[in-house]
Amino acid sequence: MKRRVVVTGLGVISPVGLNLEDFWKSLTEGKSGVKNITYFDTTNFNTKFAAQLTGYDPLNYMDRKLSQRCDPFTQYAISATQMAINHSGLNLERVDKNSVGVVYGSGIGGMWTYDKQQRNLFEREGSPDRISPFFIPMLIADIAAGRISMQYGFKGPNYATISACTTSAHSIIDSVMIIQRGNADVMVTGGSEAVICPMGVGGFNAMKALSTRNDAPEKASRPFDKNRDGFVMGEGAATLILEELEHAKSRGATIYAEISGIGMSADAHHITEPAPNGEGVANAIKIAINDAGLKPEDIDAINAHGTSTPPNDKNETAAIKSVFGERAYNLNVHSIKSMIGHLLGAAGAIEAISSILSIRDNIIPPTINFEEPDPDCDLNYVFNTARKTEVKTIISDNSGFGGHNTAIIFQQYED
Repeated sequence: MKRRVVVTGLGVISPVGLNLEDFWKSLTEGKSGVKNITYFDTTNFNTKFAAQLTGYDPLNYMDRKLSQRCDPFTQYAISATQMAINHSGLNLERVDKNSVGVVYGSGIGGMWTYDKQQRNLFEREGSPDRISPFFIPMLIADIAAGRISMQYGFKGPNYATISACTTSAHSIIDSVMIIQRGNADVMVTGGSEAVICPMGVGGFNAMKALSTRNDAPEKASRPFDKNRDGFVMGEGAATLILEELEHAKSRGATIYAEISGIGMSADAHHITEPAPNGEGVANAIKIAINDAGLKPEDIDAINAHGTSTPPNDKNETAAIKSVFGERAYNLNVHSIKSMIGHLLGAAGAIEAISSILSIRDNIIPPTINFEEPDPDCDLNYVFNTARKTEVKTIISDNSGFGGHNTAIIFQQYED
C-alpha cells in the first residue's frame, strides 16, 4: 500500500491577498486583482495591465540583506513558505530535518534580475564589470528551493521543477511521490513567479498570448466567455506543507485535505497550442482518477486551468467531456485566473490551495467576467457568483507550453 499524503499547511502571496484568509475572502467575493501596471512605463506596450501584488514588503518576512540578494520570485517563495510553516504548526525544533524536503518551482525564474542586469550591461557601453556578482544566483529558477532549504535547515530532497504553467503542479506531484516512496516524511512544495517586467510583458505580447483589453483591465480575464482574447499575467507564490499521514497524526496536525490521485501526460503536439480536443489534459485526468481508485462520478468539482485564451478553454472543455461524458454537465467547473490572472509557474500551487479551501468551506469561487456564452464552452461553470455546495473531491488540472499536463485530486480527509 502507498503511504498516504495529506496537506497540513498553506501559504499564499497573491494579487488579491497577502495571506491565506484575505486571498480566500477575495476569491469567494469575486474580486479582481487586475489593474494597470505601475512597475514600469507601459506606453509602448500592447498590454498595459496585469495582476500585481499590492502592499507587499519583503522586509515583513526577511532581513534587508537577504531581500537584496533575492529576485522578487524568491522573496515571494520565502514569504509564502514562512506562512505555510506557521499555518502547519510544524515544530522546527523537534522535526527531523533530514526527513523534510523541498521541491519548489518557477516557470521562468529571476526575470526581474535578468531585465535589470541586461540593462546594466547594454546601457553602460557593454561593460561586463557592471554585472552583479549575484546575477546568476538570483536568476536561476532553482534558487527559491535552495533558499527555503537554507532558511530552515531542511536536508531532505531538494530541487526545482520547471515546466512552464504546470511547474508547481509538478512540484506537488513530485513531493507526493517522494513521501510515498519513503524518502521524506514532510515536503515543502509549491511555486513562485514574478515576471511583470518589461521583458516579461513584452515577450508574451510578442507571441500574442496576452489580453489587450486596456479599456477595462479588471474585466480582461474571462475564462470560457465567448469574447476572451488572451490571458492576464499575475504574480505571487503559493506553498503547501505535505506530510505522510501517520507523521501528521503523531504530532496532532490539522489535516486540510488528502492528495489521493496524481496524473501527468504530454500532448506531443505543439510548443504552445493544446492538443486537439484536449487529449493530453484528458489523459492526465484519467490517470489521476485511476491512481486515486475512484470513478468519474466520484468527482464533485474541477478547478480548471481556464486561462482565458481561445484555444485553452475550448480544448479543456472538450477534455472534461471526454472523461466524464454526461456527468461533465453536473460538475462544478471554475477558474480563479479570472481574478488573480495567470501566475504561470505558481498557477498549479495557488489553484491547489483554492481547491483545498473549497473542501474546507464547501464553497466554489466564481469565474468572474462572464457575459456571453461560447457554444464550445457549455459546461456547468460557476459564473460570476460563488456557489455553496458540498465539495468532497476536487480535481485541479494544469497545462503548460511544451505540451505538459497535470491533474491532482484533493479529497476530504477521512481516517
